[in-house]
Amino acid sequence: MIVKKLVSDEIEALIPYPPGKPIEEVERELGIKGSIKLASNENPLGPSPKAVDAVSKAIKNLHRYPDGGWHYLKEKLAKHLDVKSENLIIGNGSNEIIELVVRTFLRQGEEAVMGNPSFAFYPLVVPAAGGKNALVPLKNLTHDLDAMFDAITENTKIVFIANPNNPTGTMNTKAELDRFYKKLPEDVILVLDEAYYEFVTSKDFPNSLDYLKGNKNVVILRTFSKIYGLAGLRVGYGIASERLVFYMNKVRQPFNVNSLAQIGAMAALDDDEHLKKSQKNNQDGLKYLFNELSAMGLECVPTQANFFLVKVENGKAVYEGLLKQGVIVRPMASYGLNAYIRVTVGLPDENKRFVEAMKKTGIKETRYE
Repeated sequence: MIVKKLVSDEIEALIPYPPGKPIEEVERELGIKGSIKLASNENPLGPSPKAVDAVSKAIKNLHRYPDGGWHYLKEKLAKHLDVKSENLIIGNGSNEIIELVVRTFLRQGEEAVMGNPSFAFYPLVVPAAGGKNALVPLKNLTHDLDAMFDAITENTKIVFIANPNNPTGTMNTKAELDRFYKKLPEDVILVLDEAYYEFVTSKDFPNSLDYLKGNKNVVILRTFSKIYGLAGLRVGYGIASERLVFYMNKVRQPFNVNSLAQIGAMAALDDDEHLKKSQKNNQDGLKYLFNELSAMGLECVPTQANFFLVKVENGKAVYEGLLKQGVIVRPMASYGLNAYIRVTVGLPDENKRFVEAMKKTGIKETRYE
């Protein structure tokens, strides 16, 4: 069977996203129990109780197809965001919206500009659609918007900006993004990926919805996977002009968001108490973790998300040392950040256990003057 000749050179060159092993499998392989997972930027408080209750009640209707136009979820989201329902497109996670933008608007051979490193899905989906990646190195672990603008050519169709950025947790300010937006060519689509929007505390963070009022092509991405704790249901959304949404709806699959995801998302939007608890747990956790790690002589990268980078000299070795103690974090070698690990903020007891495990790994000081 000849398979290689069936795919394009672009597909042949792709390296698939490496999924993490189930925590149960990790425990089985290492012969440990009671592991904690601080690797995937999930909400340690779990999903909204209101969402759990709503989903539980809806299970008896699983024989019915989901609402293919997400009518009620769009209505609730539109009111929540103060936009028109026609400005919204719902996806199987915000990943699907990224793919819809690329499949709908990027022609063969056109380019997408993105920071490097940033969200791992961008450089996968673009060449898979026949496009080309224009990777722009970060500056101080933050998107270098001046360099990204300079990378735009007549062949550029899309610019991806994750704000806050994953995997670094850093953000671009309103002033920086305003300058970039004003210079952006009108035939380029700006994708602002705000998956961690609800965790942001900085007063300098831009109100991206304001950009929808201008004459540029903007798609804003948000998700229910992070602060709302619905990662397992896979539901995210895009906010854009009616015209962009109209074209993306031509490309998307019917019934792309399952019924339980839609119902859970609607209920989660009503749970302000869970949202505020999640925000407080994150802020308190970051303060504790930064204080403890700084006292150990470790450099932590300032963050506006529910995760952060720690400089540890040898990220892989520290990751493996923590893993043997049942603490799962994310090594950053695949992002070209060999000296870092990425840590998700957990519950207070989980954060304390991580700190105690770090003290046992034999790490060296990495704070530089």
